[in-house]
Amino acid sequence: MSPNRKIAVILKGYPRLSETFIAQELLGLERAGHELVLVALRRPTDGKRHPVHDEIRADVHYLPEYLHEEPWRVLRAALRLMPKAGFWRALGPFLADLTRDPSRNRVRRFGQALVLVAEWPGAATWLHAHFIHTPASVTGYASIIAGVPWTCSAHAKDIWTSSNWELSGKLDRARWTVTCTRSGFEHLQSLTPEKSRVHLSYHGLDLDRFPVFGGDHSRRDGSDPADPVRIVSVGRAVAKKGYDILLKALSLLPADLNWRFDHIGAGELAGDLNKLATQLGLAERVRWKGALDQTDVLQHYRDSDIFALACRVAANGDRDGLPNVLVEASSQRLPCVSTSVSGVPELLTDYQNGLLVPPEDPRALALALERLVRDPDLRRRLGDTAERRVRAEFDHHSSVSQLIELFQNEWSKAS
Repeated sequence: MSPNRKIAVILKGYPRLSETFIAQELLGLERAGHELVLVALRRPTDGKRHPVHDEIRADVHYLPEYLHEEPWRVLRAALRLMPKAGFWRALGPFLADLTRDPSRNRVRRFGQALVLVAEWPGAATWLHAHFIHTPASVTGYASIIAGVPWTCSAHAKDIWTSSNWELSGKLDRARWTVTCTRSGFEHLQSLTPEKSRVHLSYHGLDLDRFPVFGGDHSRRDGSDPADPVRIVSVGRAVAKKGYDILLKALSLLPADLNWRFDHIGAGELAGDLNKLATQLGLAERVRWKGALDQTDVLQHYRDSDIFALACRVAANGDRDGLPNVLVEASSQRLPCVSTSVSGVPELLTDYQNGLLVPPEDPRALALALERLVRDPDLRRRLGDTAERRVRAEFDHHSSVSQLIELFQNEWSKAS
């Protein structure tokens, strides 16, 4: 890599327990010799960190999360940049965006871009945004002000909750954009004439952190009250994860089945879900574990019998891409049941390496869960097939290599 190529990676927040796929990508880029500086729009809110976060060497720089909290920092940035031509070049696109989206959020992104360029951490010569919504807005404005090119990684919520006009503009201004599911890839390609600048790149998994499970999952079949089947799910307690649907499905399981459900993760709906579990008569069978680090999550995959995730399209259009937790669970031969939403069918094929049911259908989900609870042989077959596919097709080294090639192609053109 050319020694003067330093990438500033713009992130919504860092570090975040729910974004291990970003952290492992950052570490992969560093290990390949790329020098990074991380710029986050908000400070961490999680109480824990994954081990991968401690291995990333890049400095972390935080922009003002809200402009009114650091007004003098924003004002200094504006006064420093107003004499420069880049400021006035960026003002036109910003005002055009503000006309279509007259919101405080839009003003905030321009102010954050001013601070980013004025302080310019790490003397970076390239900008890369993770998420095509707010981080890409900041990155796009900063790119114009500084005269530095930018690229983007788009994921799920950021695609499906953004207006098409805004996505089109960003796709046209970025040198290239990668996204992690075929559904997202096809949608983004439909919004730009420069289709060759949109690339499909599955996140994959750092299989060194999820090594082959040498043990065996249990032969529990739900018949023993003293040894219930263990069902686990990992995910934020937010609408798109469908945990209300999953709880309703669990309440529909036959009374003769003995099971226990563990939920790992935090989120805005945690209290509501706890109340729902109580209303459904499930409180004694459900355990809310909260946010756990990757080591503890791995142990839960190995100790459990079934992984369940009831993905859905939320009312605001938000949805998962391909949830990394399904890939993680599959890597440990843990059979998964999920829904045919977004990128999930790109990993799971019904009755081949998992079970798929329609979204928003507690009864169908309950039938699939019952089938897995009663049939340990089916669980073993699905889990074995799932692991083979993940280890053959979802190694994160391939996605990191694809990113490196994209960066190097751009830099070769400029040299």
